[in-house]
Amino acid sequence: MIILATLLLTIAVLGFIAPKDFSIEREITINKPVSVVFNYVKFVKNDRNWSPWASKDPNMTTDYRGTDGTVGFVSSWSGNDEVGVGEQETKSIVENSRIDFELRFKKPMEDTSKAYLITEAIGANQTKVKWGMIGKSEFPMNVFCMIMNMNKMLNNTFDEGLSSLKSVLEK
Repeated sequence: MIILATLLLTIAVLGFIAPKDFSIEREITINKPVSVVFNYVKFVKNDRNWSPWASKDPNMTTDYRGTDGTVGFVSSWSGNDEVGVGEQETKSIVENSRIDFELRFKKPMEDTSKAYLITEAIGANQTKVKWGMIGKSEFPMNVFCMIMNMNKMLNNTFDEGLSSLKSVLEK
């Protein structure tokens, strides 16, 4: 009983000190003009070609609502345990510069996060792409994320996706 009480107290304390906000941002340089890169990433259906989650479940099903490449477009997915169930809505587009999304996760847990892609010309034929996500992890997810080092896992996943995007665009 003392061991169980100690474990529960430890989890409760971690819940107070573990961060509740998270922010992930990774970047890569792609050897293509900003207009080429932006016009590719603004179409959410192209995610299937470079998204690390698409490779985690080749049998993932997707559904689309609206006009791809425009504000209000919604892509929903349903996949295995690694991919889960959710949807992504394009919230804003600043041509050749930035796309903002709202991610609504439904399984394995319900959560809403913000994501973005930023493209920046760093030369006539080079574009810096930043991919980021921000959100909140309430108790007990904040404890789980801290113990599992979710930031490191997401950093690696975002790096994998950006490398894949670079590969696709530089072919």
